[in-house]
Amino acid sequence: MKSKVVMALLVVAAMAFLVAAAAPPQTKLLCVSKTDLKGQETVSSCLAKGERFAVVDPYGLVRILTPEEVELSKAFNPKVFETRAYGIKYFKEAPAVPPLPVSPEVGG
Repeated sequence: MKSKVVMALLVVAAMAFLVAAAAPPQTKLLCVSKTDLKGQETVSSCLAKGERFAVVDPYGLVRILTPEEVELSKAFNPKVFETRAYGIKYFKEAPAVPPLPVSPEVGG
């Protein structure tokens, strides 16, 4: 009886580990020049007004995006700039950066 309980606990722990490992880390795009944004505008509209954004990775490391990085990022993943804009103050509510769109040539 005891071994069945231990085995069940091991199976549950292994499944929890697999689910946690499968969940991708969440990178977020946050406005650093207007910290009180809470989804009122899109990232594109904020960029057009001259607001500055940063990418925050799952480890809390921050990278401020230059205008060149923004333009290059738009070429690779335009969906990022269609999302709602959040300031640093609302980090937890900010959505994760959408993944790169799948290219027909690459998907095979």
